[in-house]
Amino acid sequence: MSAVLPHQSPLDDAQQKSEGVWHAAWRRFRADRVGLVSLFVVICFLVLILLAALGLVAKNWQDEVGVPNAPPTFMGPAAPKAVGVIEGPTGPNVDLSDIDPLAPRYAEWEEMAKKYQTSEQPKAQTLPFGGDRLGRDVLAKAIKGTEISVFVGVMAALFATGLGTLLGAFAGFFGGKLGDFMEWVYNVFESIPNILLIFAFAAVVGRGVESVVIILALTGWTGMYRQVRAEFIKHRSREYVRSAEAIGASSASRIFRHILPNVSHVVLVRMSLLTVGFIKAEVILSYLGLGVRVDQVSWGTMLAEAQSELILGHWWQLTAATLFMAVFVTAFSLMADALRDALDPKLRGLE
Repeated sequence: MSAVLPHQSPLDDAQQKSEGVWHAAWRRFRADRVGLVSLFVVICFLVLILLAALGLVAKNWQDEVGVPNAPPTFMGPAAPKAVGVIEGPTGPNVDLSDIDPLAPRYAEWEEMAKKYQTSEQPKAQTLPFGGDRLGRDVLAKAIKGTEISVFVGVMAALFATGLGTLLGAFAGFFGGKLGDFMEWVYNVFESIPNILLIFAFAAVVGRGVESVVIILALTGWTGMYRQVRAEFIKHRSREYVRSAEAIGASSASRIFRHILPNVSHVVLVRMSLLTVGFIKAEVILSYLGLGVRVDQVSWGTMLAEAQSELILGHWWQLTAATLFMAVFVTAFSLMADALRDALDPKLRGLE
């Protein structure tokens, strides 16, 4: 009969011994303050994305609510320019009437045009994060762009994870001709530069959110496949798998009920890394005009528009897109690192 310490009841001892893998991983994750803060930031972004998807925020991001290139509110409205007059390069102002004989009529025509625009709401001179060249709110565009960019990254990572895990599990467990065939397919995909493969699929599939998800999933499954295949080769000859085979467990049962739960930490960590990589890839594709459609917005399209605006000194759209992307990607990467440390089986023996 085992002795029980005065400060420890038998029930507490049983609960400590029965601590599961996921419970222990969550306990280690909670001890990482950076990971917790990163998780909080990611959750805030996910709530913002959900509100945008439901139409509660950034619903009218396409509306021209401000004047073209409206500055941020903290900068104040831009100084109005006199009609028909331009500032000389080195001297006093130059009257446009010396260049264009119709310049004196510009002010008169502008006043006449206002009479036919009485139903239009007055446009704001400033916006919280500024406006783009059409007067659309940059903050609303950044929120809507967050929804699309993160959705593309997460969905593409899920599809690539499912495909790579399934193929890697079969190739690693069965081996033989099936494993040789899958290795040939893997080597074909890996022999082509990834960026060229993405461009080739983009030219065939076309533009759009669904197309980008398909493109990234079809080109990003190879890393997951390689890692899962190696794990299954390592686990298929272990005693617990042999024991399951001895009691009559089918191949599917040994793959999905015995081996896969023991390599799930590898799959989860790899999927989190794929999400970050796919978000960056979507930004690059949209920046190059191969991503989302022209009637949609993402971080990539905002950066593409900001390129021409930056030349004119309008930096706020570039800053908004970069800030949103940098905060989310950094927080998600730090959360993935904390998750990897919490799920690492090698750390279980160090506690």
